Amino acid sequence: MLDKSDTAEKMETVARLRDVAFAWPGRSSFSLGIKEFSLKRGERVLLLGPSGGGKSTLLNLLAGVVAPQRGSVELLGADIAILSNASRDRFRAEHLGIVFQMFNLLPYGSVVDNVLLPLSFAPKRRQRAVASAPGDSLEAEAGRLLRALGLEDNDLINGAVGTLSVGQQQRVAAARALIGSPEIVLADEPTSALDRDRQEKFLDLLFAQLSQTNSSMIMVSHDETLATHFDRVCRLEDLISTGRDK
Repeated sequence: MLDKSDTAEKMETVARLRDVAFAWPGRSSFSLGIKEFSLKRGERVLLLGPSGGGKSTLLNLLAGVVAPQRGSVELLGADIAILSNASRDRFRAEHLGIVFQMFNLLPYGSVVDNVLLPLSFAPKRRQRAVASAPGDSLEAEAGRLLRALGLEDNDLINGAVGTLSVGQQQRVAAARALIGSPEIVLADEPTSALDRDRQEKFLDLLFAQLSQTNSSMIMVSHDETLATHFDRVCRLEDLISTGRDK
């Protein structure tokens, strides 16, 4: 029988990997082993590691983009490692926000359409976005997030995303990850193209939005100077053993 401390631990943990093993098909030179990794509700974790060390693979496992050959990947109480591909896709759309290193925006779409894109695949997340939207307008909620993240020019917000600078596109990518209040946000080196001042300003704005919904975040990077911004810092070599990765 669990005592109260065990119950509290389970309630606080939103993600846990246990005894995970993964290898990319056809790439015998790369394998990834994770004994245990966990993330608490509202926690901001920085995962440090060299380029090619396996950071992106770890995020892919947490996001359910790939399934491990062994072990469990528990998110919000569900072991997504045993779900079908389609079920993992639905789970990811509803509960995870992802900021890609290259942003992965639709260049010919509008800024607002790019932010709203995840809601097309996640009805519950869409409902959460509507509930927090000014005047129940999803477009207004997208605009609120963009302004909160430092993109305040209405002409830019209503224009095509392909006309924006790298720093502006970064804010659009972050707003897309945050809309609909996902419980977990995964970020793959989103500040790598920014100078130090812009990195710090962006992280301050991003964390302010995460605090409003008590969302958790894992960000991977090779930049150790970012460590002071996070609740906890993990080093890749302390968690996993790897060969080569992108």
